[in-house]
Amino acid sequence: MKIIWGLLAGIAAIALVTASTAVYTVSEIEQAIITQFGKPVGEPITTAGLKLKLPFVQEVNRIDSRVLEWDGNPSDMPTKDKLYISVDLFARWKITDPLQYFLRLRDERSAQSRLDDILGSETRNAVAKHELIEIIRTTKGRTPLRDTLLTDEELAQDIGSLVPIQKGRALVEQEIFQAAAQKVEVFGIALLDIRFKRINYNESVRPKIYDRMVSERRQIAERFLSEGNGEAARIRGNRVRDLNKIQSEAYRAVEEIRGVADASAADIYAQAYNTTPRAAEFYEFTRTMQAYKDMISSGTTLVLSTDSDLFKFLKGMQAQVGKQDRRQPDSGGDLVSDLTDSGQ
Repeated sequence: MKIIWGLLAGIAAIALVTASTAVYTVSEIEQAIITQFGKPVGEPITTAGLKLKLPFVQEVNRIDSRVLEWDGNPSDMPTKDKLYISVDLFARWKITDPLQYFLRLRDERSAQSRLDDILGSETRNAVAKHELIEIIRTTKGRTPLRDTLLTDEELAQDIGSLVPIQKGRALVEQEIFQAAAQKVEVFGIALLDIRFKRINYNESVRPKIYDRMVSERRQIAERFLSEGNGEAARIRGNRVRDLNKIQSEAYRAVEEIRGVADASAADIYAQAYNTTPRAAEFYEFTRTMQAYKDMISSGTTLVLSTDSDLFKFLKGMQAQVGKQDRRQPDSGGDLVSDLTDSGQ
């Protein structure tokens, strides 16, 4: 009896092991290829669920059905204008024919290696056929943003203008994509998209490029600085000119006002002193005394004619005071008087 139970237990164990090797599951993110003695049999399993196979002799090879990533290493390559740049590219791909993929590549590592070769080669070809500006710029015909403070002369010099391009980075990426998609299709792979991740100058020429860029920017800065200094000098000159103009106009206005005031004062004086003959005589006397004060100082020598109006009052003063430093007239009828103080 024990022997019978032992046999039944062994048969049950064998049946369980056989059932476990004959049943397998495929998830939603997988595809499966069934191989028998290393060779594929039947059609690829592309639907998820519980599946059956021959135990022990058949093997399940699982293949990813999701969108996969390819991220290439930066690679140095020359452009059409002989500039060496470092290009970093990435792509997205998917396995669309599991059987062809399994027969040609077997696993994802082999697929990544083939993508390295194909995408790297096509990228080199595309970069070599285009100038650097075509790979950097995205769209053609773009209008640059310019400072509204730029003058018409600066705008005429194309300051801030963009270098014209024929294609742009998007079309270059499309060229690489179309060329590479045809080559990877034979491996059961569908290339979904590629993009430039980073474009930089080659490490060996990068310092020289940066130095040249700095030099160009300094030249532009010096030009703007010189133009700014010229504009500042022009503004300062205009300021001095305007200031002189304002001062001259103000001086003219002051002199005009002063002249009008003097004329009014003279008119008032004339009206006041012409009321009577004695007032006119008094006005003549005071004006003459003021003229003496303005003309005569210590050590002043006057040469006057005997019929001079200025000499008239001096002559009267001499008649009253007597002899005070008087000299006789010369043969020409002129009198030389030395006046030692302004009170005489």
